[in-house]
Amino acid sequence: MKIVDVKCAVIGKNPIVRIVTDEGISGYGEVEQYKPYLKPFVLQFRDALLGEDPTLVERVMLKIRQRGAFKPYGSAVSAIEMALWDVAGKAAGLPVHKLLGGKVRDRVRVYNGALRVPMKGYTPEDYAAEMKRMAALPEGFTIVKQGISFHSPMKREFPNYFYGEVSPSPFHGALDRGLMTERGMAYTLDCVAAMKEALGPDIGLALDCGPGWVLQDAIRFARAVEKHNLMWLEDMLTGDYVPYVNADVYRDLTASTTTPIHTGEQIYLRQNFKDLIERQAVRVVGPDPCDVGGLAEIKWIAEYADLHGILMAPHGTGNGLLGLAALVQVSATMPSNYIAFELPTGDPAWWFDIVDGLPNPLVKNGMIEVWDAPGMGVEINPERAKRYLSEEDKAFFD
Repeated sequence: MKIVDVKCAVIGKNPIVRIVTDEGISGYGEVEQYKPYLKPFVLQFRDALLGEDPTLVERVMLKIRQRGAFKPYGSAVSAIEMALWDVAGKAAGLPVHKLLGGKVRDRVRVYNGALRVPMKGYTPEDYAAEMKRMAALPEGFTIVKQGISFHSPMKREFPNYFYGEVSPSPFHGALDRGLMTERGMAYTLDCVAAMKEALGPDIGLALDCGPGWVLQDAIRFARAVEKHNLMWLEDMLTGDYVPYVNADVYRDLTASTTTPIHTGEQIYLRQNFKDLIERQAVRVVGPDPCDVGGLAEIKWIAEYADLHGILMAPHGTGNGLLGLAALVQVSATMPSNYIAFELPTGDPAWWFDIVDGLPNPLVKNGMIEVWDAPGMGVEINPERAKRYLSEEDKAFFD
């Protein structure tokens, strides 16, 4: 089998990669949402991939892996890797999880992720109301994550929240950073207490916190919330689009508290998790398969983290339905350090009409049943999807 074409189309908000083979099998991968500008970055790899055997995933990836980078530029390489696994699974007549070693669980736990919605306000009462809404969703989540502090409008909505200025940058993930005021700290702690009281003891609460905290504030906050038994505090020091790790600083934070510290969504490749894991710098890692380099990368990181007593909770908010399928496949194969992955969704909602193979309902009691169809187990329906292609991408399914 040979690759005869590599295509990329922006469908809705997500760039979609299609690897076309000479045996009539196509594989699909998805770049994380909101990155249409990465389409040319995907297509630059076309000439390097033509003529290669897509079922030799690692051999093909050796040609292009070094051309990726921290979020967002690892997305293009990651989407190609997942499309290769999709082809390989279809060619073998096997689900991707069997190519990755086989599933060790029949259901994978997920948390709310992309089902979060903008809140009307950011008072403790508003946060409590949002937690009650999440707890009542039909998906039956057993873990809920919520953005607070520097990972929320709180930094703008609460007067004098921190000793700094909110960045005028137009880009998501702008690094607003600074020492928090005493009032800002107390307000944030009040919001956490309100959320935990609303959820009760049966639903775990994780907090997406930044990046933006300075170390001393992060230590104070992590210690102050120990009584709430949170699942984790995410991206306090780095994260999102920060192109470095700072494992030594994370180590200081983790060593200071019993509250689990989590990071990793922006990190590209296993090598850049090495210090976080070997230094015991965090208690939970959260790579995103759509940014870290693909499924083989995140599986290796999960195994290596497990050897060091570190838990795994993959990121996935903007990965779309093809990215969701990839997360199901790889999460089914992870060791017992796996907690849950962040649930992506179809956005716009018509994505659910153009992707075949997903269970309905998708999530029951906070879990997704692992399916066994070949490849990623889902397919874009060309006839239903064509209406959403731009003129530039009309030949995507040809």
